[in-house]
Amino acid sequence: MLKRVFVAPDPGRARLRFAARAVLGIGLAVVVCLASGHSLAGAVTGGLAALLALFTVADPTVRGQAVTTALLPAVGVPVLAAAAELHSLPVARDLSFLAVVGAGVYARRWGPRGHSLGVFAFMTFFVAQFLHATPEQLPELYAAVLLSVLSAGAVRFGAWCYERRLPPSAVPAPPAGTGLARVTTRQAVQATAGAGFALVVGQLVSGQRWYWAVGATWWIFVNTASRGETLVRGFRRVLGTVIGICLGFLVAVPVHGAPVPTAVLVAVAVFGIFYTAAVSYTWMMLWVTLLAEMLYGLLGVLSPGLLALRLTETGVGALGAALAVLFVLPVTTHATTDVWIQRALRCVHACTAEAAARLAGSATADPAPRVAELEQLLG
Repeated sequence: MLKRVFVAPDPGRARLRFAARAVLGIGLAVVVCLASGHSLAGAVTGGLAALLALFTVADPTVRGQAVTTALLPAVGVPVLAAAAELHSLPVARDLSFLAVVGAGVYARRWGPRGHSLGVFAFMTFFVAQFLHATPEQLPELYAAVLLSVLSAGAVRFGAWCYERRLPPSAVPAPPAGTGLARVTTRQAVQATAGAGFALVVGQLVSGQRWYWAVGATWWIFVNTASRGETLVRGFRRVLGTVIGICLGFLVAVPVHGAPVPTAVLVAVAVFGIFYTAAVSYTWMMLWVTLLAEMLYGLLGVLSPGLLALRLTETGVGALGAALAVLFVLPVTTHATTDVWIQRALRCVHACTAEAAARLAGSATADPAPRVAELEQLLG
């Protein structure tokens, strides 16, 4: 697994630039929030908004990416308001959270933009639970989201827009259909059912940190299209969390929120998330876990007991996802894999054509984007 991360092909150094730009964009967003007088909660919200703006927006053109980035606050602000206003009404809050889960997964039917907006909506609701946001904090959190998305956009589309030289390769959406034959519709039902299980059991485990279970279920469903993919992803999420918690005992607990080492480790974790995401979900989850531990250290609540609770809630979320894909409108792995194989073969053909044109002397032919797309498809 370690070898796969560090020797995996990186055409055009896209993963390296992706990760380095993320550190710059998120760092700028946090600095802008703090310089504007925001509290730690505002800076955390802003940092997460910038992370999502840089991580999830994957339209095939730079113009499309800019439009999607501009739409993120339009989705996030209303969800943030609902999450904060309903914080003191548990039943309404829980039902709203499940509605956001279902709508967020269903939005994948509209391609990369729907996917990005769905993820942003879910994570906005999630961070409101993470910070126990109240209505009084909403003006500050609104401003943090807007400032951070602007900061991330300034880096992505201004200071470091490498996509103009190397167009990003967006992996096609799952097969279409109608009604329950559409994968995104079936997955929306599955994710809502799995999240409902995680929410109920997660609250039995912990009345304070239950949202980790829902978050685990949600992220297990992201970028999967069959029960086999979802089950494997659930296992990798638990494995990455276990390794991340072990690392947290060695690193995060001793640091315990000290500003300078925490800032350094947060930057390392962000780089790790973006650099490993395309090649290893386990490694990405390791870095996500370390990032969460460092944030809890800043908030002054990190402890060995909290780390153990995170592992338990992650297990609950993985179990909810597994039960949902096995028993609620299952999507067979064979049919989905066949579609991916066909797409990979078409990509090989296109890559070969670009390479042949380049060898023939064409100045515009460039196989590098196709190589990057093929790497994602094979993965």
